[in-house]
Amino acid sequence: MLLSGLANGQRTTLLMGGIAHLGNGEKIDNSIISIKEGKIDLVADLSKIRIDPDAFDTIYKIYGKHVYPGFILTNTKLGITEIDQVRATHDFREVGDFNPNISSQIAFNVQSKIIETVRTNGVLITQATPQGGVISGQSSVMYLSGWNWEDATCKANDGVHLRWPSSYYNTGWWAEQGKREKNKEHNKKVNEIIGFFEKSLSYSKSNNTVDLKMESMKGLFNGTKNLYLHANYANDIIDGIDICKRFKIKKIVLVGGEDAHKVINHLKENNIDVILNRVHRLPKNEDSSIDQPYIQASILHKNNIKFAFSYAGGMEAMGSRNLPFTAGTAVSYGLDYENAIKSLTLNPAEILGIDKTLGSIEQGKEATFFISEGDALNTIKNNVQYIFIKGEEINLENHQSKLYKKYKDH
Repeated sequence: MLLSGLANGQRTTLLMGGIAHLGNGEKIDNSIISIKEGKIDLVADLSKIRIDPDAFDTIYKIYGKHVYPGFILTNTKLGITEIDQVRATHDFREVGDFNPNISSQIAFNVQSKIIETVRTNGVLITQATPQGGVISGQSSVMYLSGWNWEDATCKANDGVHLRWPSSYYNTGWWAEQGKREKNKEHNKKVNEIIGFFEKSLSYSKSNNTVDLKMESMKGLFNGTKNLYLHANYANDIIDGIDICKRFKIKKIVLVGGEDAHKVINHLKENNIDVILNRVHRLPKNEDSSIDQPYIQASILHKNNIKFAFSYAGGMEAMGSRNLPFTAGTAVSYGLDYENAIKSLTLNPAEILGIDKTLGSIEQGKEATFFISEGDALNTIKNNVQYIFIKGEEINLENHQSKLYKKYKDH
């Protein structure tokens, strides 16, 4: 087969010889990838393709380097916070318990200095997620590039975030186990949620005067938005799923899921996908093995539960550059490598509803990917050299690299 880059006067960018991790669980050891008008035009084995080099504007010879779809960071404050200790930079929380009408989209700060550092490890897409309350608001899927939030928007208002009341709380400080005590407000909070959903479902079937909160809930009942159920303990996960199912909500995604591995059958029966807590963490339960967070991804994969990685927790915005390395830890504890890549790319794309255009290196999809000299999941070998978002090469420089260059010889 002879490959030419010319088509209707348009020239094509070509990448030759890379080890392409396609994001769908497959790999091509000696790949050829062409890009035309911001989209992937061809993905093939280089040994089976003949090319005409003169037909292409730009050719990248990347023999031995690794090509990955852009990693997708789910459930994060990245882009809607800047400095943890400066409250004025926090744009992820509103007052009140029930705020489904709050949208993170217009609060997203593309000019964040943190974003520049995060994408240099291959994280190119994020789900900016509001925090706090019972219903925190609506997340939006954003590119880590653009002049403003309009440019950066990949998918606006992809879902509503419900934070299920925990049955218990721990009294210990950080690594101290402390005591687990029953949450006396649990039943009251659950009844408030039920009442709010009853009102929302009733509103969705009527033609009442417009109520912004109720309007924001409509998508849960007609299938245009996900319900992200934040819950950790097994009983809370089961109760949350069962109660939400009563209201005929089309798509429920479990977020957190500390005990997700304990309720495998319930997740499978109800077709629930999971966004995992940060892998690098201590287990919440005193009877859990210390490596439980590391092996959880492997357990879910073996049981055919679709999941994605997140980096929610302390210092999550600045630390989210480490997302690929948490997946690397899961690989060390039993998760297949290409499936770890899939859980950073195609899995979250499917969960967020953007898989028709993103999440894998396939013909017809957006050219949003990166090239690393070494293994992107390895803290030592990872060395991202090129980033492309929607076919446009992105400058890798950030304020940290500028300071490094400034002071390295002094």
